[in-house]
Amino acid sequence: CTEGRSSDHWVDFDLFGHQLVIHLSENDSTSGKADSNPVDGKQVPIPHFGVVLDMDTFTKFSEKLKKQNVTFIIEPYIRFKGLPGEQATMFFKDPSGNALEFKAFADRNQLFAT
Repeated sequence: CTEGRSSDHWVDFDLFGHQLVIHLSENDSTSGKADSNPVDGKQVPIPHFGVVLDMDTFTKFSEKLKKQNVTFIIEPYIRFKGLPGEQATMFFKDPSGNALEFKAFADRNQLFAT
């Protein structure tokens, strides 16, 4: 995996055109405590799995989830507005409690922009 963007607490890797995001956690894996890291002023759950969609699919999917009253960890919004890597993103849990991220870029070439 090639490295994309990063900060002091996370790194994006290119995993077949999707982002594998590794976050530093202050808790060890045996604590069982849910954890998060601040990204763009929001508490992003870790661990989580993310999928990159095209913008039209993201918009339709997020509207469908809202209509179904899905409880979001992070409501759909535009992250890093006006910066490299600007993206639409949202987080919610699957029925087993796993955190999922769905995101989209107006310009997919920004997926790993630094």
